Amino acid sequence: MRPWACIPVALLAFLPLATPAQLPLHHAGPSTQSFTLLDALSADPDYVSLIKLLQRAKLVPTLNKLQNSTLFAPTNDAIKRHTASNSLWQRALDEDDLDLTDNLELRLRQELFYHLLNYTNYTLPTEQSPQEHKTLLYPRDYTEPPSQEPPPSPPWLPVPNGTLGTNPQRLRLSYREEAVWAGVDASGNGGAKVVKERVQAANGLLLGIGDVLEMPPDLGTVISRHPQLSYFSKIMTPQLAKFLNSTSKLTLFLPVDDAWQALDHYERLYLESEFAADDLKRILNMHAVLLDEVKWADSFTKEAVKLPTIDGPKLSIVPEKDSKKVKVSDADLVERDIYASNGVLHTVSSLLIPEGTFRPTPEKYLLALNCTEFVSLIHSVNLTHLINDPDAQYTILAPPDDVLKLFGHHDMPHRGSEELKRVLQYHFIPGKWTPKKLEDGMLIETALEEPGLDGGRQVLAIEVTDEDKKKDTKTIRFAGAGVMGDPATINNTLVYFLSRPLVPPSDIMETAAPILDVSNFVAGIFSTNLAEMLKSTPRTTLLIPPNDAFKRLGMLVSAHLVSSAAKADFERVILHHTLKGVVYADPIVNGSQRTYGTLEGSDIHVERRGSNRTVLFTPSGGWADMQSELYPYPRNMLTQTGVIHEVSDIMIPRSVHLTVGKLAKAAKATTMTTMMVKAGLGWILNGTAPPEGSTWAEMGLKGSGWTLLCPTDDAFKQINLTGLYADEERLRAIVSQHLIPTPPPPSSPKTSAITVLDTLVNNRPLPLDDSATYSTLHSANAAYGDVIVRVLDGEGGTVVGIKGARGRDGAQDWARVVAWGRSTTGDGSGGVVQIDRLLEPYVPSWYAEYGGPVAVGVGGVLLIGLFFWGVRWVWRRDTTEATYEPIGGFGHDDSEDS
Repeated sequence: MRPWACIPVALLAFLPLATPAQLPLHHAGPSTQSFTLLDALSADPDYVSLIKLLQRAKLVPTLNKLQNSTLFAPTNDAIKRHTASNSLWQRALDEDDLDLTDNLELRLRQELFYHLLNYTNYTLPTEQSPQEHKTLLYPRDYTEPPSQEPPPSPPWLPVPNGTLGTNPQRLRLSYREEAVWAGVDASGNGGAKVVKERVQAANGLLLGIGDVLEMPPDLGTVISRHPQLSYFSKIMTPQLAKFLNSTSKLTLFLPVDDAWQALDHYERLYLESEFAADDLKRILNMHAVLLDEVKWADSFTKEAVKLPTIDGPKLSIVPEKDSKKVKVSDADLVERDIYASNGVLHTVSSLLIPEGTFRPTPEKYLLALNCTEFVSLIHSVNLTHLINDPDAQYTILAPPDDVLKLFGHHDMPHRGSEELKRVLQYHFIPGKWTPKKLEDGMLIETALEEPGLDGGRQVLAIEVTDEDKKKDTKTIRFAGAGVMGDPATINNTLVYFLSRPLVPPSDIMETAAPILDVSNFVAGIFSTNLAEMLKSTPRTTLLIPPNDAFKRLGMLVSAHLVSSAAKADFERVILHHTLKGVVYADPIVNGSQRTYGTLEGSDIHVERRGSNRTVLFTPSGGWADMQSELYPYPRNMLTQTGVIHEVSDIMIPRSVHLTVGKLAKAAKATTMTTMMVKAGLGWILNGTAPPEGSTWAEMGLKGSGWTLLCPTDDAFKQINLTGLYADEERLRAIVSQHLIPTPPPPSSPKTSAITVLDTLVNNRPLPLDDSATYSTLHSANAAYGDVIVRVLDGEGGTVVGIKGARGRDGAQDWARVVAWGRSTTGDGSGGVVQIDRLLEPYVPSWYAEYGGPVAVGVGGVLLIGLFFWGVRWVWRRDTTEATYEPIGGFGHDDSEDS
């Protein structure tokens, strides 16, 4: 044991109290003969622990110098219970550790000062309504270092200045359960019970209590312990807690838990997030008053006052005359004077936020709704104006953090890039589009302004499926992305949570390229070098046909268009499929416009037929009744420059002239075209009139309306072309045998019913039905000039041959139809039918020509001669036979008759 531990208590009373936290007493204390508070404590063994604490805190001289004070003295048992949870008191009572630092002495003195009143309270409460008293505790910030200056002279009293300003901490007394209680709350509950008889000493009143009086903690701790402030405690950030714990002379008017229900669900969700620190600080400042002194309730319960808040607006506090109620602006004062070490807390019934001052932006809601990565990406491309204006109305399509994490950074454009900016703008739709407003097939404009649309807004497609009409539930998809959960409606903002990020439309070629069914047309665009032009031309609509449309067009026409020699023609066809302007499916189906201009220069006509509004496009050229249906079901394939629609067939503009010569070249019939030129029929290849003065002109023939049965070059392998070219008559006969005059087909009747022509039939130069017979140019000069068509059973296909010809083994005078193509010159009739062999004019042999009649004549003569021979033979037989008389001769009557 240290030597000074044996100093008697009486000697300690004369030791000075060296601390800057006390002031010298300027009045004399009680005489040595009087019975002081210290004597009263020494006389009662229940206060041994308290005396030891007073000694350790060097408060014995101060206690002796006090006059008319009141001491709430905790008993030994009370202190023992308290030391179990208070290491400072436990250390102070430890006789082996008497060396307490100044800060620890100060803390201990402060806690003991809370048990002292600087006056004698002779009138103790007799009812539960509490009395309020001022203690000798002037709370201070213990984190401040002690003063280095020595005290002027002992003994000392607390300095009347601290975290409550010049006011000391308060203590409430109440009477309940037939006892006086100290340290109760505003309702008179809690506190420490006075367990011993009151003792009146010369310098004050001694009241023994069964528990140690706890000093009010800082405001942050008070708030966290209050049962009606659990929500504010929940949203209190570390920064707010530091502010509440370190700010002196603070008066708070905090709303109770029920008051926060006035906020929208998403506003509360935002406040509960980690991103609301700034707004929470401002809200707190709207409820906080920071003046030179703390505003207890007795400062505003008698007359109205206006207290300025830290944020600026003033709180109007008005006590009601006819009741004890107090109005704090528009709220009711619920609980007053909740003590704290650095201020005072009052609770109110509602938020004290002026209207319009707390308006979280969409950004803050997105952060609270787990869309932080989405917000971060928006900041990287400087699109914060889309999420920082609370007045702007937007429908936001936001992928949550877990969705973006699933897709990863590799599936998104780089941060800060222009491509990312396009992607994010595509997630914002001006206006509030609630589920009730959305319909299947709608196109809604987004915030993405496309250069390819001349600065117009890009659209996105809406898909809506009614799952249960009775419950009015819908499945909604934006540009193919599903919606997860219910949308969040927040003031002027509506947020849908998407299952994946949206991808804005790409250029026209990137959009069409992945569609395998249209790959032939896309390849044609690349082959004609129109790809770059179509990608860069703003506001266009591409009508794109499927691959089988090339077959439906006629294989020779298709072969011509895709050939290198016909590049200009195919370019015109492609440009004729490109409409000027952006025309979505709905205006085409339901609109009133009947013609659309194309980049080729001519117009496309639109017809809408039937109750289901079937759309048929008619080109400016081609042949009669050429048409293409908008099909399948109108679907908008959006692009950076407009939209793509699928159509059933390829359309030919009037700037493309499909002549017999072009189709024959596509049929690989160079030999046949050479023969036509040598035969003087080259004008048919070009679709022009025959030369003036020629035999053909004298016959009145025209340059159009011809169908050429065109053998391929392989069909001439067994033909002596040199001899053929030398025999002009034979050459002309062969060529004439393959030329069929083809009149224009009769026009189709116009009806209100849906009339969609069979394109596979309509693309033929002439009908190729079974037994169809056609006259050729050779028919006028030969008995066997006509040709006939036969459709064979099964996979036999179609063959064409010379009518009436009798060839060897039946295979000499017919050819198989390989392909065909229809010309567009003149009235659009005629064309080329590709066949696999040459049809030579049929000249029957003398036997074939005369053998039949001769045989018939000879047979007839023989039959006639045989007939007459038979008659003569019968006659001669009758005259050479014997005659007989009847027995008995002739009768009388017989003789008379004779």
